[in-house]
Amino acid sequence: MDNSPSIWVQSLRQRRSQQVSVPLTPNIYAWYHTMQQSHTVYFDKARASWLIFRYDDVQQVILDTRTFSSLRSPNLDGTADPITGGGILGMDPPHHRQLRALISQAFTPRAIALLEPRVTAIVQMLLEPFHGKSEMDLIDDLAFPLPLLVMSELLGVPTTDRDFFRQCSAEVVGAELTIRIAALKKLASYFQVLIQQRRREPREDLISELLRAEVEGEQIPELDVIGTCILLLVAGHETTTGLIGNAVVCFDEHADAMQELRAQPELLPAAIEEVLRYRSVVHSMSRVALADTALHDQEIKAGDWVLPLFASANLDETHFPDAMTFDIRRTPNRHMGFGYGIHFCLGASLARLEVRIALQALLERFSALQRIRTLPLEVKPKPDIYGLKHVPISLKA
Repeated sequence: MDNSPSIWVQSLRQRRSQQVSVPLTPNIYAWYHTMQQSHTVYFDKARASWLIFRYDDVQQVILDTRTFSSLRSPNLDGTADPITGGGILGMDPPHHRQLRALISQAFTPRAIALLEPRVTAIVQMLLEPFHGKSEMDLIDDLAFPLPLLVMSELLGVPTTDRDFFRQCSAEVVGAELTIRIAALKKLASYFQVLIQQRRREPREDLISELLRAEVEGEQIPELDVIGTCILLLVAGHETTTGLIGNAVVCFDEHADAMQELRAQPELLPAAIEEVLRYRSVVHSMSRVALADTALHDQEIKAGDWVLPLFASANLDETHFPDAMTFDIRRTPNRHMGFGYGIHFCLGASLARLEVRIALQALLERFSALQRIRTLPLEVKPKPDIYGLKHVPISLKA
């Protein structure tokens, strides 16, 4: 198997030479459902990538790390750039395995459970100004600031710097590549200073935990700590924001489900899982073929880019009967809403906690909550994360 740097450099140049963005659209889910019934593998010229639609095929690509690499921004020696390469999302075993084991120490079930009172307080703080008001923008007023505030506190970011975080986070998930790279570098410089401060004066925050974490006596290299901080801030923030917006849209489109959740709040965790399946936030994670291979007799050359589509896999009728039906009681529900395999989202439990608390508060506070449909849904211009720009909601009948 040839995994020499030339494969990385050649494939990256090919990808960057065709930076025609294919933005997600509100009806992309119906397109996925149609495409997976008529295509096994499909080459998308705009993205210079092979699209993989079906659940079992997506699973195969994700699990076969020897054939399909996660490496995204290669250096000349074939290694990933820890800053622009997506942190551990852009790593392969064994480095990925070692780093993930270290980071996981800061995301234990006990650590997440201890956050519930603070997340609840932040949600109530964000919603309090809308007591007695007739409407709000779900994204601007709740879904965007909530995970940003939570992650900022976890990382130990001073409150005076949170506007800077908000601006950088928005730039990193934008459509313009040069702006994204510049924002990543600004965040890297910021975290480098903060990490040096924590080395001198450790605190009870996530950065200090990452600096203390060890596996077999080995600590996380500083560049990897920086990459991890950026990933947690940006990826965790964007996923949670998108999930809150998607959930309210789903509940609004399915009035029976909204009514059931008001009457039986204990159904909310299962409803969130169905949102993750039915209107997925994470749509794909790019892979590059390390060697010539084939999927369903379709030849894929070494250096080709492959896009396993999680959102499409979640609509595969062979795994989810009546897949285009939103069913908050669906079981089993083994969706890929938080990815799959070695890159399954580290912050999934935190995202679930934040979204559950936010949605429960909305349903309890606003009995007449519904989406204002005069403004059509518009998706942010990013090809792999489905996030709505705005979701205006009415709070009174």
